[in-house]
Amino acid sequence: MAEPAHVGRHVIYCGVCTLPPEYCEYGGTVKKCQEWLEKQHPSMYERIWSPAATASLSLEAKDRAAKDAKKKAAKAEAAEQKNADRLANSVVTIKRIERNKRKYVTSVSGLEAFGLELKKVAKDFGKKFATGSSVTKTPSGGEEIVVQGDVSDEIEEFLLEKYKEIPEDNIELVEDKKKKGSAA
Repeated sequence: MAEPAHVGRHVIYCGVCTLPPEYCEYGGTVKKCQEWLEKQHPSMYERIWSPAATASLSLEAKDRAAKDAKKKAAKAEAAEQKNADRLANSVVTIKRIERNKRKYVTSVSGLEAFGLELKKVAKDFGKKFATGSSVTKTPSGGEEIVVQGDVSDEIEEFLLEKYKEIPEDNIELVEDKKKKGSAA
């Protein structure tokens, strides 16, 4: 006797909150999810959000659902605003640090706030400026990119050119005169 072929079930995931559409109401972006579902999968939208589908809910449940949706929308909006404020207040610091006599390194910190992957950016710096570039831990617990040589001005131009998500006003150039330990 032949074994029955197992057919997988095709599950659709929301393009906004990444949950299955039946569960979008539990995410914080119900309105956006509904709009996405209506455009992408009209039949599924009708099944889940049509007045007939929501009519089976009691008045209390409808009120509760409306209140929850309002609360979640407000929460999502507050989180979005907080994220926007954080980005607006984030600063990318480019420091030129003198090591010995005429030797310099340039450190770049604050890039992670803009969602950039430091290892990739360090690799881009190394290729662009034909020099050594690495990600190092800072004493404060964060991470920074250290590039060999005095390339602070070029790094600023490169960041503005390649990474459009960083506003020019959020880049700060600093010159550090103190020696970072001499090689004896």
